[in-house]
Amino acid sequence: MEYVIEMNNIRKEFPGIVANDNVTLQVKQGEIHALLGENGAGKSTLMNVLFGLYQPERGEIKVRGESVKITDPNAANDLGIGMVHQHFMLIDKFTVTENIILGLEPKKGASIDINTAEKDVAEISKRYGLRVDPKAKVENISVGMQQRVEILKTLYRGADILIFDEPTAVLTPQEINELMEIMKKLINEGKSIILITHKLKEIMASCDRCTVIRRGKGIGTVDVSQTNPNELAAMMVGRDVSFSVEKEDPSPTDVVLKVDDLVVTNSRNVASVNKLNLEVRAGEIVGIAGVEGNGQSELIEAITGLRKADSGSISISGKEITNLPPRKVTESGVGHIPEDRHKYGLVLDFTIGENILLQTYYQKPYTKNSVLNYPLMYKKAKQLIEEYDVRTPNEKTLARSLSGGNQQKAIIAREVDRSPDLLIAAQPTRGLDVGAIEFIHRKLIEERDNGKAVLLISLELDEVLNVSDRIAVIYEGQIIDIVDPKTTSEQELGLLMAGGKREKVGDQG
Repeated sequence: MEYVIEMNNIRKEFPGIVANDNVTLQVKQGEIHALLGENGAGKSTLMNVLFGLYQPERGEIKVRGESVKITDPNAANDLGIGMVHQHFMLIDKFTVTENIILGLEPKKGASIDINTAEKDVAEISKRYGLRVDPKAKVENISVGMQQRVEILKTLYRGADILIFDEPTAVLTPQEINELMEIMKKLINEGKSIILITHKLKEIMASCDRCTVIRRGKGIGTVDVSQTNPNELAAMMVGRDVSFSVEKEDPSPTDVVLKVDDLVVTNSRNVASVNKLNLEVRAGEIVGIAGVEGNGQSELIEAITGLRKADSGSISISGKEITNLPPRKVTESGVGHIPEDRHKYGLVLDFTIGENILLQTYYQKPYTKNSVLNYPLMYKKAKQLIEEYDVRTPNEKTLARSLSGGNQQKAIIAREVDRSPDLLIAAQPTRGLDVGAIEFIHRKLIEERDNGKAVLLISLELDEVLNVSDRIAVIYEGQIIDIVDPKTTSEQELGLLMAGGKREKVGDQG
C-alpha cells in the first residue's frame, strides 16, 4: 500500500515528559485523516514533527514512499507539506496578500510585484471557493477569514498535504460548515488532509479514517464508516463517556444578577447591547443562545468591567456594580471564564501555578505585609491542577507551553474554586475534548446545586440545551425570548436566534 505520509514509531521527548511514545501514522493519498486525542495527548507535537518544527528522538518519516529528514518548515514546504496552525501566524497590519507572499515575494526589478501576487491569490481563492479579498487588511477580517488566509498561504506555497490543527476551535457553526466544504474541494483537487481534532461530530461528517492517540501512545486507526462516536470517545479517553448531562430540576431562589435597560456600544460606536434586560437567580443556569455578533461579548464585558456601559444598570445580589473596575467586580462575587483565554484569561509568560491564583494572590493567606507566600501559592495550585486534571509537567511550567485545552482547564479551576455568587462561563468548553467537557458540565451543575447563579454563553446549541435550566435568546442586542430547554428544539432555537417568532401554542389562524 502506497501512503503519501508514513510516520513510523515516532518518539518525541521534552524535559520531564514523553509527548509521543512510538506513534505510527499512515495517511493515504486523497483522504481526510483525523488525528484524535484528548487535550495534551500529543497530537500537535506529532504534527509539529511532521512540519519540521521539532526533531524526533527516534522514528522514521516517509513522504510518498521515500524516507526523509524534515529539518525545518522550509524543508516541509519543499516536500509539499503545509500546516494551518491553531493560533494563526498572521501580521495584523499587513494585507491578505502581503501575509501570503511573506518570504516568497515575487519581484519586478528590485521591488515586490504586488499586483501579480494579488492576481495569483485571487485566482487560488476562487479555485477553492475561499472568497478572500486579497487587498483586505488582516486586522479588519473575521476569524474565519483569517483561517482561510492561512489555508491560502499553504496553497500558494504549493502544498498538497495539508495539516489542519484544531481548525474549528474558533469558528462559528456556519463557518465550520463552510470549512468542511473547502476541505472536500481540496480533496477533489488531489490534496490529502490530516485533521487534528477532538470533535467527534466533525470526524463522522468529514473524515475517511481516524488515528487515536492517548497520553502520547498510538491506540489505533479505524475506518470512520465502521465506527461511531461512542467507540471513538472510549478509544480517546480510555473509558465510556456520557454524552447526556445528568442533573436534577433546579430550585432557584433570590435574584443574583439583574441587568436593567443596559446599553453598550462596540468599538465601532454602534449599540451592540440595546436596552437589554436579564435576571439570573441563585440555583439556576441561564444559557444565552444567539448567532455570534448579536451583543453576547459586549454584554459579558460590561458585566465583568472590561467595557463601559453607556446607560442602564447591572447589580449583583442588589448591589450596583455598573462600570466598576474588573477587580471590584470580581470582589463583588463574580467569576469569569472568558471567551478569549489568551487575551483575558491568562498571563502566558507566568507559570500555570501563578495563573491559577491570579484572582486571590493579593489576599490572605497568600500575601502578608505585601510579601507573597510562594510555597503556599504553589501548594494550592498543585491541588487544583490535580483536581481539574490539568496536564502539565508541574505547577511551575509556563502557561504558554500548555495545550489550549489544558490552559482552559486551569482558568476553570481558578474561577470555579472561588465559588463566586455569579459564575459567567463564556464558551467554557471551546477547544476541550469529550472527557473534559463532561467534567466541566458537571462542575457548572455542582455550582448551581450549591446555590450559585450561572450564566452560560455558548455557540454550541447542544451545550446550551443540555446544561441550561432556562435559555435566553439574544438578537440584535436584546433578549427577545426566554425558553425552556425541555420543551424547545434546536430548530425552534435556530429560528429565534435568526430573529424569528415562536409559534404560541393554541394560536388560531
